[in-house]
Amino acid sequence: MGDLLDWIISFLFLVTLLIIVIYQLTCLADLEFDRKNPYDSSARINRLILPEFGLQALLCLYYVLTGHWSMAVLSLPHLFYNIKLYVKREHLADVTEIYNTNKWEQKKRVYKIAHIALSIFITSFWLIHSALGDI
Repeated sequence: MGDLLDWIISFLFLVTLLIIVIYQLTCLADLEFDRKNPYDSSARINRLILPEFGLQALLCLYYVLTGHWSMAVLSLPHLFYNIKLYVKREHLADVTEIYNTNKWEQKKRVYKIAHIALSIFITSFWLIHSALGDI
């Protein structure tokens, strides 16, 4: 039962991360089609950057603490990329450069979504495996 609970919590972490990144991508798309002004879009994106980074770090730590080493290793590149962005001070969307970097920012979010979707797929597999193993 403990392993099943671990996978459920992991699944909830990943779904929350997915929602945050999709929201950021939606803000960038709204900016691209002139539905929002740059200040509002940047403010909305920047408000969620640190919670996203913190949630990713918590997820990686959670995998290590629960002994799911393969998932911890799978989540490390995403975590290291976030740390690199934070250390270089490139993690926030700049209001003055948002139009110039919009395509790159969208690509970054799409890659994050693909990584999170892969993690959700693997977590779902182990969740189902653990649920059927507890029967």
